[in-house]
Amino acid sequence: MSIVQSYLKGLTGCLEELSRWEAEIERAADIIFAAYQKGKQVFIMGNGGSASTASHCALGFAKQSAVMGKPRLKAKSLADNIGLITAWGNDADYSSVFLEQLRDQLAPGDVVIGISASGNSPNVLRAVEYAKEEGAATITLIGFGGGKLKQLADESIALSSRDYGQVEDAHLALTHILSDFLKEKIASN
Repeated sequence: MSIVQSYLKGLTGCLEELSRWEAEIERAADIIFAAYQKGKQVFIMGNGGSASTASHCALGFAKQSAVMGKPRLKAKSLADNIGLITAWGNDADYSSVFLEQLRDQLAPGDVVIGISASGNSPNVLRAVEYAKEEGAATITLIGFGGGKLKQLADESIALSSRDYGQVEDAHLALTHILSDFLKEKIASN
């Protein structure tokens, strides 16, 4: 089997697995929509490829889910401010880079979404733990069967694949699905 065929076969498996998580995906969208109805914020974070997915997710939530004449969903990627990330990484430690950003902004009822292919990213784990302590709802998008993040979140969507690229690709598709759910819910509200 060629590299192309092998990769696409694995990615197809991830996408098929997502279809088995439909109830969990809709529950995650319901959590986000409930926060939207209360004017709350959604914070998204991840490392590496998952940082890019966090940025793309925030874009989708803020733009793709927008409905003319309705308030917009307040979504922000904690992976976007490289100056702030490197300052906290240098002055505290890298496992604090998302937690410290939440300290400045998080309020009870907000939503925190952690994206981690392995499910074990220390900085995402610490931020999700903090969010729960502060009364925020938590959602995780993970691979590798879940890792430690799976047990922490109010709602987790955990792919079984152990291939970072394929998990990250499926997570990107998942953020588009969530954005579509949110647009539909906002439009009908």
